[in-house]
Amino acid sequence: MLTARDLSVVLGRKPILSEVTVDLRPGELVAVIGPNGAGKSTLLQALAGGIQPQAGEVALDDLPLARWTRQALALRRAVVPQDSVLAFPLSAVEVALLGRSPHRRAGTPRRDLAVVAEALQATGTDHLADRDYTTLSGGERQRVQFARALAQIWPGDGASGDGAGRYLLLDEPTASLDLKHQHQILRLARNVAARGHGVLAVLHDFNLAALYADRLVLLVEGRLVADGTPDQVLTADRVEEAFGMPVMVARHPRGGAPMVIPA
Repeated sequence: MLTARDLSVVLGRKPILSEVTVDLRPGELVAVIGPNGAGKSTLLQALAGGIQPQAGEVALDDLPLARWTRQALALRRAVVPQDSVLAFPLSAVEVALLGRSPHRRAGTPRRDLAVVAEALQATGTDHLADRDYTTLSGGERQRVQFARALAQIWPGDGASGDGAGRYLLLDEPTASLDLKHQHQILRLARNVAARGHGVLAVLHDFNLAALYADRLVLLVEGRLVADGTPDQVLTADRVEEAFGMPVMVARHPRGGAPMVIPA
């Protein structure tokens, strides 16, 4: 399990997170939602090990992240940031192959290429394999980065630890995507969780989050306001209080997930 306990983060002199406790378990998809500036991306970065909290602790399998080697941690969790800037003219397949770097000691070039081919196919980017990454659209780049992260924690890699939980952290993975590819990426994230991985995604769209996530974590001004199922978190009163806007909560015609509608 990937866990944040009583996490507090201050950047400059500004408190960003205050005593936040969150668990990410293998086999579940958790969506982090909240207003702009609520600390969603900071929470993800802390869970990834990219930010050192001023108080509290992040641990993987009860071992603090600081005690994991970089390679061991890379075999257990992958991150897709909001923006991935590359100045070098790499092809899409070469970018996806970067995800195999932690496997160099135990992997083989043939295995790496096979995994990357499957990851590109899974993200619908196999037709972009030979394209210069820097010429791709924002949405195409985002899906190639998703393929890179998938290749990093691909199921069946013994180097990642047989039976050990692996985690995929996605920072606004749908931000640059059209409607079709938003759902494609979140269905893929859902499938990754179904394989036994823990997936955490920062999302702005409540309704997408409610459709795909097992749990929602609502942050407001750096504090944890709610953590539960979409039905438990997305109440009209709570959303109105968090966002300062009156809403109604209806039901999706298929599956019955809550849908937030401006009142």
